[in-house]
Amino acid sequence: MPLTAIEVGATQTLYISWLLSYTHSPEMLEDWGGWKLSKKGLLSRKNTILVIIDVQEKIFPPISDRERVLENTRKLIQFAKIIGMPIILTEQYPRGLGPTIPEIKDLIPDVEPIEKVEFSCFRSEKFREAIERLNVESLIIVGIETHICITQTAIEGAEEGFRVCVVSDATSSRNPEDKEIALERLRDNGVIVASTEMLIYELLKKAGTQEFREALKLIKS
Repeated sequence: MPLTAIEVGATQTLYISWLLSYTHSPEMLEDWGGWKLSKKGLLSRKNTILVIIDVQEKIFPPISDRERVLENTRKLIQFAKIIGMPIILTEQYPRGLGPTIPEIKDLIPDVEPIEKVEFSCFRSEKFREAIERLNVESLIIVGIETHICITQTAIEGAEEGFRVCVVSDATSSRNPEDKEIALERLRDNGVIVASTEMLIYELLKKAGTQEFREALKLIKS
């Protein structure tokens, strides 16, 4: 008799629990039996991308603390260029909500926006094709709005086994309370929440390099 969906899920859970007890290290279980398991610890630049979500002309002006969001998003774009991190840009229904604001788009003129109507980027086939092509394991997410497209993308990404980091000072919502609730929910769902400066130092790993010197100028600017 074939197993029910519930029985299959229970069997998978028991198998993963056994693997964890055997290895004592979640880091060793990157992809056992076809499952990607999220890993704790510091982020790595390996197979990591920066995802800029929906920073568009008609929806950005009412965003709370938008100047800080813009400043830090620009810093992270410039940092991504310094360390050679790929960048993906999305736009939510641009015919109605406008294109990406020029303060962002002018920094990445060669990055073609992925147009979507889905709130979660993972429900966009073009987005999925892009991350598969780049062999992505981890996503660093910035943009708007925190409680809608950011949250849905981050949670679905974490559920699918990607390491997901949302940069708290490079995202926001119209209502600050919505942002705070969203960040709390993201943490509860295994999403990493970091600040811009924390993330930059985490990916640099050490001082004394040319990358560090270039990044330091961004941090101090």
